[in-house]
Amino acid sequence: MSSPTTQSSQVRVRFFAPPPDLRRYFTTFYYMEFSGTAGKPVVDYTHPEWANLRVFQGNAPYSEATDGSAALGPRFNATGPSSRTMCFTLAPPARMWGVGLLPLGWAKYVGVDAADLADTMVDGAVHPAYASLAPLAQHLFGAEPDLDAECARIARHFQSYDPAPVPDEARIQAIHGALIDPEVHTVTDLVARSGVNQRTLERISSRVFGFSPKLLLRRQRFLRSVAYFVADPAHNWIDSLDSQYHDQSQFVRDFKAFMGMTPRKYAALDKPILGSFMAARVQLAGHAVQGLDSPGGGGKV
Repeated sequence: MSSPTTQSSQVRVRFFAPPPDLRRYFTTFYYMEFSGTAGKPVVDYTHPEWANLRVFQGNAPYSEATDGSAALGPRFNATGPSSRTMCFTLAPPARMWGVGLLPLGWAKYVGVDAADLADTMVDGAVHPAYASLAPLAQHLFGAEPDLDAECARIARHFQSYDPAPVPDEARIQAIHGALIDPEVHTVTDLVARSGVNQRTLERISSRVFGFSPKLLLRRQRFLRSVAYFVADPAHNWIDSLDSQYHDQSQFVRDFKAFMGMTPRKYAALDKPILGSFMAARVQLAGHAVQGLDSPGGGGKV
């Protein structure tokens, strides 16, 4: 199943649900095509998200993190789970396939401690953590664009792995399910809701989710607010605040920490990529941001 194509003057977006046997490992598979004036850059900012694999054909992106580090992005752009925005600048023409890894997918297909690669962007073609994924990037694009065939190549690659369950799979899924529950406010709530003791929760959170339980909960309330804000152009930040925020100043502090700017500055930016991206994502996955997807995956069944 795929979403209808969403298109702006610069970006064409289409989302694909992973096959049922893969759905618990991924948010979505997604395709983007960047057009417009050749050489005129498209600039946008990501939200905090789970790990993503992005493979480019044509021009590669220039990426800049909030800590000031910057790099001309590789054609196989692998990012770990993130708690901070990244600014992408890309000069058309280019095509891109993306794969969003849920925490369980990280455990199965990457396997190294997520905390070691959190908030990083690396060249997946050479980094040892992504070695088993490099062949997918090398052979993804055909001689002519064929989205269904390219999506099928992605699915076949991941279906070729050992189908054995992931160690701690039930606990990972229980923690993930508790994390996206808006009634879970504190680490104590997370322990009670997941049925996992605090020491195990902290260990699995670092190894698979990339961050401490406390930071993960902060990120969730922030993402719920952002998702509500972008769902309707008539929304303002005050109306969009998640119920867990005590006041607007607490939200502004979180926004600066996660996005590196104020909510007002972000609202005033053009969003040529994320605008189309989130609109198309809602139609397939039900959520504008992947951090709100369930442990069952981002594609609607």
